[in-house]
Amino acid sequence: MSSTGDVDLSRASIYPAWITDVIRYADLDPNGHVNNGAINAYFEDGRVRFRDEHLAHLGRDVLRGFVLVRYTVEYHAALHFPGEVRVGTTVLRVGRSSYTLGQGAFRDGHCVATAEVVTVHVPPESGRPAPLGEPLAQALATLGPRT
Repeated sequence: MSSTGDVDLSRASIYPAWITDVIRYADLDPNGHVNNGAINAYFEDGRVRFRDEHLAHLGRDVLRGFVLVRYTVEYHAALHFPGEVRVGTTVLRVGRSSYTLGQGAFRDGHCVATAEVVTVHVPPESGRPAPLGEPLAQALATLGPRT
């Protein structure tokens, strides 16, 4: 379950946005499992493409000045080479100056890891948290979990 409510991040059906990444041989640890760092990179790819595909229409000025302040991951199962991993992303919470994303990594329909990411709007000019702005807050609100 998500720490931000009753959202089960291990359920693929909740995600409105998806990407597919290829598992590389270089992603393996000495035990032959995909390394946690590689799984974290899959989640990062999911967040970047989520922003590019679902928020870029808001413009560069609206999307600048964001910093990741909390990143938590739970690893549920081993992931192996070769193959693909699908990463789902959803908005769990929209606050005044921050938002929380939930993510799940899936292989063959099985959840291998889940993540929660809190991002805060910190414009470079002030270096202090500032409101998200209505256009971004509204766009994020439309990208919450599916029921």
